[in-house]
Amino acid sequence: MIPGIHNFSEIGKLNKVLLHKPGFELEALTPSTMERLLFDDIPYLKVAREEHDTFAEILRENGVEVVYYVEETAKALATPQLQQQLIEDFLDLSLITSEGMRNQLIEYLMKMDPETMVAKLIAGIKKNEVPSEKVQSLMDLIHDDYPYVSDPMPNLYFTRDPGACVGNGINIHHMHTQERRRESLLLKYMFKYNRDFAAVDNMQWYDVEDDYSIEGGDVLVLTKDIVAIGLSQRTTIAGIECFAKNLLANSTFKKVLVFDIPKSRAFMHLDTVFTMVDYDKFTIHPEIEGPLGVYEITMGKEGRLEFNAMKDELQNILAMELGLPAVELIRCGGGELLAAQREQWNDGSNTLCIAPGTVITYERNYVTNELLDKKGIKVLTMPSAELSRGRGGPRCMSCPVNREDL
Repeated sequence: MIPGIHNFSEIGKLNKVLLHKPGFELEALTPSTMERLLFDDIPYLKVAREEHDTFAEILRENGVEVVYYVEETAKALATPQLQQQLIEDFLDLSLITSEGMRNQLIEYLMKMDPETMVAKLIAGIKKNEVPSEKVQSLMDLIHDDYPYVSDPMPNLYFTRDPGACVGNGINIHHMHTQERRRESLLLKYMFKYNRDFAAVDNMQWYDVEDDYSIEGGDVLVLTKDIVAIGLSQRTTIAGIECFAKNLLANSTFKKVLVFDIPKSRAFMHLDTVFTMVDYDKFTIHPEIEGPLGVYEITMGKEGRLEFNAMKDELQNILAMELGLPAVELIRCGGGELLAAQREQWNDGSNTLCIAPGTVITYERNYVTNELLDKKGIKVLTMPSAELSRGRGGPRCMSCPVNREDL
């Protein structure tokens, strides 16, 4: 067991990672609920779980300790008081305001052991699971065809987004959509009350209660001095500035680089179009190279942030910031337009680096995988027929907790 948060790079040997194996929450997806629950398609749960098991096994075979959301959150709920506190915070984020319904849900959930309770919060609570009692508000009388009183969390298998372990601390994110903020709440309890997950001296750089959205797919720890963050569809300028101020004022990091990427679902987060795979190599989706803007945030005098627009080509900026003579950008799909668009849609640029020059990718992105191999990158592939329907790759599905320093 590897305690504590320690993550000062994207490529250092991965020691410990937080995953969530897809569960019954995926079975809530139907053509009428997909948009509400942020999916484009409906994965087949049985195969998705098998694919996820293969992912976890590849990690374990390479010396990575794999821990899971349900078990790690349950460890944090050591007392009935903490269990009820989590439920009430969860109901607040679920916007369940009816006193009658809240009381019924608290009573229903408190009868469960912590692990079963966390799994049920993730899977969703159907109306027919909660006994109907005395009417205490108009909400208790209103019925519609939607079967859930508490929405499931099918996006949680993308554990990268609710938080990001940065240096010796963590971001617990205010997610872009209301539907996903409860995922961050589970991580917050993990961080505050589970000492197997986080040490008492680990810091917190961002909180789900902060006002502005930021998501983990936009956070990349480039070096022990520099964090990159995407200004994307789901991460805001105000969120970036709040994070940068907390990080730069209270840690050894010296700089935050902001990558302004197109605001669309195809380019949802920075890591869907750009990841680090070795000391001097990055994958990139060629369609972002032209419109990409890069900005620098540092801490100035009297605790005020200072901002600067970077005026060079991306390769030159990265080489300068990393202190290297040059870096290589490996283009998704080999730069061929149709292959790049197809493989980027299935997260060809979303690699999980588990050691310098060793990455996990989806096997379906064969053009990009062959190119990575030719560039000297060891590619470990995993099946993805069903997992890829959620629009996220191996990096999206993993929250690195502890890496060795470079």
